[in-house]
Amino acid sequence: MHDTQKKQETAILVGLINRSQNEDTAKEYLDELEFLADTAGAKVLKRYTQRLEHPDSRTFIGAGKLNDVRTFVLENAVDVVIFDDELSPAQQRNLEKEINTEKEIKIKVVDRTRLILDIFASRARTAHAKTQVELAQSIYLLPRLTKMWDHLDRIKGGIGMKGAGETEIETDRRIVRDRIALLKERLKVIDRQMETQRKSRGEMIRVALVGYTNVGKSTIMNMLSKSEVFAENKLFATLDTTVRKVVIENLPFLLSDTVGFIRKLPTNLIESFKSTLDEVREADILIHVVDISHPGFEDQINVVNQTLADIGAGDKQTIVVFNKIDAFTFDEKEEDDLTPTTKRNISLDELKKTWMSNLTTQCVFISATDKKNIEEFKKVLYERIKEMHLKRYPYNNFLY
Repeated sequence: MHDTQKKQETAILVGLINRSQNEDTAKEYLDELEFLADTAGAKVLKRYTQRLEHPDSRTFIGAGKLNDVRTFVLENAVDVVIFDDELSPAQQRNLEKEINTEKEIKIKVVDRTRLILDIFASRARTAHAKTQVELAQSIYLLPRLTKMWDHLDRIKGGIGMKGAGETEIETDRRIVRDRIALLKERLKVIDRQMETQRKSRGEMIRVALVGYTNVGKSTIMNMLSKSEVFAENKLFATLDTTVRKVVIENLPFLLSDTVGFIRKLPTNLIESFKSTLDEVREADILIHVVDISHPGFEDQINVVNQTLADIGAGDKQTIVVFNKIDAFTFDEKEEDDLTPTTKRNISLDELKKTWMSNLTTQCVFISATDKKNIEEFKKVLYERIKEMHLKRYPYNNFLY
């Protein structure tokens, strides 16, 4: 019998250690890259890092490290090599040529950007999300089209072969450029439709959930709105913005769940998802959800804040929600031992005495899955919405 199940792809990861990212940071980035690879359906077999002040302009990594990568890939029948930074078209072509030394084997070389785009493509459900992802993919593909016609370079003596290849390349480029123009026009129509939808929602206070990917935004959305928004322990589980009417006590407002942010988020994706991010830009209040159990949550906070500033939403009223307190632990040491020995959960009272409680923006600590401290969260959110509602509609105080 033939195995009808699709074979899981195997992968190796490659990253750099340099002045901008030390060994610990590089490890954390590769942890995230492995999670991305897992989300895309690949099993990571090995990681490679190299200390380089700057990526090699030709092959990203040095010749010795590239030889190690090629040897492991060929010996272990690896399907794909994933680089943690975006490769230039020339680097990608050179790496594919250097790694694919055996003609009967075709090993793929992708970068972080391509991996994220592939995940987005698999996650897109609506016509809107699919159009946004296809636009980002087309923009990414355009400068890389030449590698599709490398086989023409190896043909010697064929009259007109070089010209035919160049014509083929230009034809493909024109097709992709036309497709990009068409997708942009299609998105303009969708943007106008969504803008009309936002205006038709009336003048209710609008609240948007923002945060790093996989921090629990959709779980909080489900908890507050009593709906069934798709949520799972994968990166980018949510691509399409979901908007629900929510009532806390007697006060209604609109709550939207948006796409998660991530380090090194491709610029093309930010631009393509403009209409989705308009939900964030036009919100009255942002709920910045943070996975407090993640070892790099402080860095994730900075990434989200920078992304918000980049899209023009950095000055919004914000409530910081530290989620997953049920999984947040710290190292408890013996008095005479400098090494970590055991871990225990920090209590809510202890969390409220940490530096996080002294942030300039209001914050609250919860567990959305275990329903811990949810009432305090709702109270904080209610008071903030009530304050804004009274300023906007001073004659509607009968609601309170």
